[in-house]
Amino acid sequence: MPYSTGLITNTRALGTAASTVFVNARNITNVEALIIIEVYVVSDSMPLTLAYLSGFMLAGKSGDKREFFIGGDSAYEVQLSVINPLTEVVLSTFGVDEFGNLVDGHRVLQEEMTVISLLSTTP
Repeated sequence: MPYSTGLITNTRALGTAASTVFVNARNITNVEALIIIEVYVVSDSMPLTLAYLSGFMLAGKSGDKREFFIGGDSAYEVQLSVINPLTEVVLSTFGVDEFGNLVDGHRVLQEEMTVISLLSTTP
């Protein structure tokens, strides 16, 4: 099932801007899962653009984190999908500043994400 954080404003005018977004995944079943991540950014010079497309296998009973540089972008969105209906994967995203500190308002837990019908890059 695919999820989206929605667009998250990322400017210093509204507080601290994030330089990196972390995507965390925790597989609580014994079955391996394929995780697909799409990170979109909006900069001052470009409209919404796919910046990162990543996929990885997450072993059963394990967790992993991936990080993506978003510094300098005025907004970003993370779309996530778990490919395997037999798994139960818990997802979250966290924005951190250039010093590694969590940025207020840039934490999105799975229950706060919007369920979408498909990832934006799906044909």
